[in-house]
Amino acid sequence: MEKLRQFARPTSYFVVLCLLSLGSYMPASRAAIISTEAVATANQIQIERNHLNQLFDRDNVKSYLRAQGVEPASMQARVDSLTDAEVHALASRLDEYPAGEGFGTLLTVAFLVFLTLLITDILGYTDIFPFVKKSAE
Repeated sequence: MEKLRQFARPTSYFVVLCLLSLGSYMPASRAAIISTEAVATANQIQIERNHLNQLFDRDNVKSYLRAQGVEPASMQARVDSLTDAEVHALASRLDEYPAGEGFGTLLTVAFLVFLTLLITDILGYTDIFPFVKKSAE
């Protein structure tokens, strides 16, 4: 028993020292200055996304989407899933059209892209939409 104590005491000091050194390790945090341009860009993207959401909330747009066979809720989900660059491109293109001229063409193109992605997802070539059920193979 005495030999065990003679061995255990220095070993326990070593173990305590190792645990204290591991427990006191704090990783360095990295902080960077955010530029005004980055904040303004993020703010502008949110404004453009809200503009697109308001556009798709209008009754005439909803009726047009239903006439084309697109549910407004799915279109709303598509707008929410767009990247910041896509939102900016879409919003800037909408602002170029005078009083909605050519908006039908834009919606048609967006619908065709959505339909193409949906068909490729159904066929199993892509995995974009989580609501498409995959068959067991």
